[in-house]
Amino acid sequence: MLLEVQEITKSFGSRQVLDGLSFAVDSGEAVGLLGANGAGKTTLLRIVNRILLPDEGVVLFDGHPMDSRDLDAVGYLPEERGLYRRAAAGEQVCYLARLKGMTKTDAEASAREWFERLGVAEWWNRPVGKLSKGMQQKVQFIATVVHRPRLLVLDEPFSGFDADNSLMLKQQLMRLKASGTGILFSTHNLQAASEMCDKTVQL
Repeated sequence: MLLEVQEITKSFGSRQVLDGLSFAVDSGEAVGLLGANGAGKTTLLRIVNRILLPDEGVVLFDGHPMDSRDLDAVGYLPEERGLYRRAAAGEQVCYLARLKGMTKTDAEASAREWFERLGVAEWWNRPVGKLSKGMQQKVQFIATVVHRPRLLVLDEPFSGFDADNSLMLKQQLMRLKASGTGILFSTHNLQAASEMCDKTVQL
């Protein structure tokens, strides 16, 4: 199993957000997290990405307790997007790919392939702050997948996309899923969840 979440509990002060949550995500499987605002979806995704640690329970990756070395195999898209507005889009994506362990040559080749695929190749040298919101969203998504992660962890990935770009994103995620990538994502888009997910987890 690619990812296993076992009996995860997390509280902030007197408020318990997660209470003994367990589920698994296998390679080539999409799992959707559903729940109202404040249900703990973002908290759980941050725990999986080791931004937060659980009070109890364990997250396993490839059968062993997940540690920082495993994060090179994870692509994380936070709900609060965080690209550097003054940096050129292509340069920034390549830099982030190299932080995930790619060589300079492989990072640029993968990034250019994704820029072509999503129709933003002409913006390679443009500062992110000069791009439209939709273009910025595409570049952020490319930065999440450029290093060919085995697991994608996506917090509200369709937020901020119009209908056409939401369809594009769904198609790309389904393509990655078909190639063996595991996907864990939170969403309020029930249609996308029903079309993409092999199973859902209600929080």
